[in-house]
Amino acid sequence: MSWRRNLLVPLAALALALTASAGAGAASAGAGGEAASAASGAPAPSAAGDFGAPGPYATAVEVGVVTTLYYPRDIADSDRRHPVIVWGNGTNGIPLVYRELLLHWASQGFIVAAANTPQSNLGISMRAGIDMLTRRNADPDSIFLGHVDLEHIGASGHSQGGAAAIVVGADPRIDTVLPIQPGPLADIGAVHVPALLLAGQKDSIVLPVLVKAFYNAADHIPALYGELRGADHFIVVGDPGPFAAPTTAWFRAQLMGDPTARAQFFGPGCGICTDTATWSDVRRNPLALNVAALTP
Repeated sequence: MSWRRNLLVPLAALALALTASAGAGAASAGAGGEAASAASGAPAPSAAGDFGAPGPYATAVEVGVVTTLYYPRDIADSDRRHPVIVWGNGTNGIPLVYRELLLHWASQGFIVAAANTPQSNLGISMRAGIDMLTRRNADPDSIFLGHVDLEHIGASGHSQGGAAAIVVGADPRIDTVLPIQPGPLADIGAVHVPALLLAGQKDSIVLPVLVKAFYNAADHIPALYGELRGADHFIVVGDPGPFAAPTTAWFRAQLMGDPTARAQFFGPGCGICTDTATWSDVRRNPLALNVAALTP
């Protein structure tokens, strides 16, 4: 089954008012939204560790030529700086295909810079998203002025975009990578930050063994492998379903220092390690096993 056929069907279903303030987190911004933010330097609030639930921030979308931004709607009035996630699409995909996942991250307090390109493997447009946010963060006329946490940036993407996240992981500005069912055209040996590599047990396009190959080659960094039980290659398209919670938890742990999220991945009783209903295979390399879990 071709990429084009598989991606255009959900694309048509997701053709909504792209620039509206909407999606994950929009309804939850009332009680305890931005005004309830923790003190500077603390993680943005989460739904009591339910990382699959919408976060406290209403969201907005800005469509540009190179980059589409998903971000907390009231960011101009925020009392904090918000970490960044750069995103790469699967082959022939655009950010709209992954809209619900990207809005979910924005509702949790992240600024998501999604590359508009349908051919993301080189990571050029993903890096351009960082450059653009760097400029916007310093622009007195921008709503992002002083609110972009450029010290905490993660890279993620799906399929070809997952490979692009690995490519971009060699950029010194990146603090972690989270490739989702990544294609094979990348060298994880150039990555020097922690990695969570996600596969689908029933993926017939990017077989789990290909994702495991990245994991096995990542012996120089803390690396984790998670294989979602019963998942095919398009589980993340449209409603991200079971991928929403672990991806959010990973970025909250790595980019916000959230101790509850960190416990999902590190320590002897890590959350994904014991959740056999969700995961068909979880692996942590020796460097990841040596990372201590912080208790809430």
